Parts: sequence; structure tokens; C-alpha cells
Amino acid sequence: MASAADLPRKAAPYAPAYYAPVWSGFYAGVNAGYGWASYDTATGSDKMKGFIGGGQLGYNWQISSFVLGVEGDFQYSGQKRSETAVIGGVTITGDEKVQWFGTARGRVGYAFDSVMIYATGGAAWSNLKASASALGLTVSTDTTKMGWTAGGGVEWMFLPRWSVKAEYLYIDSGSTDLTVAGVTVSGKLKDQIARLGVNYHF
Repeated sequence: MASAADLPRKAAPYAPAYYAPVWSGFYAGVNAGYGWASYDTATGSDKMKGFIGGGQLGYNWQISSFVLGVEGDFQYSGQKRSETAVIGGVTITGDEKVQWFGTARGRVGYAFDSVMIYATGGAAWSNLKASASALGLTVSTDTTKMGWTAGGGVEWMFLPRWSVKAEYLYIDSGSTDLTVAGVTVSGKLKDQIARLGVNYHF
């Protein structure tokens, strides 16, 4: 007769090891998203939109559940618009494009274990290009303007050294002048950014 000791035993259910997320330290990552920019002049508002993508580098200090940090990023921008008009029988095409932008920001966050919500703000630099083409000739100019940015986001540390984030930024470059073919236009450049990113924490 088989004894109770000979009966098969059920394996204990697998329990993944718990890790306490640590937000302190350096991190670096990449991001991608979409941007909606406007160049507001006395005669109207030129709308530009398109893909944006780039990278970020930062450092966090965690104090209990509060997370303080600094972050810098540099972004390629495909935000642009094109308009064609016929003047005196000549077809003229005008293009405007935000070519790139970068920011240097502070971050203030609150961590709910592996999830952190945060506000961010600081300085921003945006490069705006304008060009005009007619009769096979093109003239163009670009300018880089410093302004300010503010926004916020949420970040989730899904592995001990990896996190993903969703972020919104508003960028105001203030008064920005462009001179094309001897004609100077003054306007205010503003940008709204929505992006997703992934970070590796060192």
C-alpha cells in the first residue's frame, strides 16, 4: 500500500521577485511623437505640423516619494507647411518649417512605486526656416530663438532599469523675425509637443 509520503506533490506557484523601483541616478533614452506649431503674424497664423523624434539625457534625485530631476533633449522636427500663390502670372511657393528644437528643463515628480507623475519646465531653443521659390530660384533663411517651455507627463518603470513615458510640452519662442528676399516678417513662434519615450537608468 502506498503511503502518504509517496503521493505526488503540487509545485508551489511561481511568484516573480519583487523589486523596489529606484528613480535616483542618470538615465538616457529616445522618444518620438507629433508636434503642432504656429507662427502668428499681424496678417494671420501659419500652422505647421509633423513628426518629431530625438533623445534625452537626465538625472533624478529621489527623496521618499518625491523625485527631483534635470533633463535635456534635442529633437529633429518635421513640422512644416507649404503654400502656393500666383502673382502677376508667376507661381510662388512659400515653405515654413520648424527644423529642430531642444530643451533644458527641471522636473518635479511624485512616485507611486513604479509609476511617477511629474511637471517640467525650463528653457527651449527652436529653429525656424522659411523659403520662397519662383522661376526655378529659391531663397531661404532660418533663425534660432530661445524661449521657454512647460508641460508634464507620466513615467512607468516596468523593469529595474527601464522605463517608458508619455509627455506633453508647450514651447513659446516669443517674437521671431524672418527675412526672405529682403522682406522681414515678425511673428510669434509657438509649439505643442506630444511624445512617447523610453529610458535606460544607469
